[in-house]
Amino acid sequence: MPSINPTRTSLEQLARSLPEDKPVTMLNLLRFNEHARYPAGSDAAPCSGREAYRRYSRVALGKLEAVGAKPVWMAEAFASVIAPEDEHWDEVLLVQYPSGAAFMQMLSMPDYQAATIHRTAALADSRLIATLAANNPV
Repeated sequence: MPSINPTRTSLEQLARSLPEDKPVTMLNLLRFNEHARYPAGSDAAPCSGREAYRRYSRVALGKLEAVGAKPVWMAEAFASVIAPEDEHWDEVLLVQYPSGAAFMQMLSMPDYQAATIHRTAALADSRLIATLAANNPV
């Protein structure tokens, strides 16, 4: 079953578990729709899923900067080595936030929330996984 947007429950659980004084890196796994799927009545011009994600990203990048966050790595995914046979991803993105509070602050920004229409239209499936740096890196 595709997962595009967080549920209220998952955000509440995340808010309770995020450390306030440590950087949090969000792992994004993205699979794009061939054609963006905007809701009926949307005034967004038709485009590909990748283009709709770029529309979202233009707003999101400014909001990342506003809370002191930054993208740290992005790559095209081309093969799943250990995964269910039918699972594949188009892009992988890592975004580092100075704290969990910074992530939650960004989510609450009205213009960020408005831009998520493009993210929702863009994606066929996604994963968003909150990570903390290991105390003893390998």
